[in-house]
Amino acid sequence: QAQLVESGGGLVQAGDSLRLSCAASERTFSSYAMGWFRQAPGKEREFVARISRSGGILAYADSVKGRFFISRDNAKNTVHLQMNSLKPEDTAVYYCAASWTNRDYVPQGSQYNYWGQGTQVTVSS
Repeated sequence: QAQLVESGGGLVQAGDSLRLSCAASERTFSSYAMGWFRQAPGKEREFVARISRSGGILAYADSVKGRFFISRDNAKNTVHLQMNSLKPEDTAVYYCAASWTNRDYVPQGSQYNYWGQGTQVTVSS
């Protein structure tokens, strides 16, 4: 059972960058597709970025495409989200999630069954 711990959140100004990290305890980390999701106050949780277990397949929400970049290091059991050109509307709690997969693809949000506790990202204007 994967346990996930996010880090790297904080308070930044519009236009700044942040790099979120997620450390996984699971020994078979490379068998999990990973994703980043976020939830802003009063809104539903939404998909941000997903990466397949090999790292070869990526998917991004339209709202972050070209600004955010997901990556993973299977040797270190970590996944990262590089966030550039941050906007106030990116303010949210960001969650790391894992989905065990038997092939290299990026599952939909409902298929992620392991979640971290979240890290707050606040972007001021």
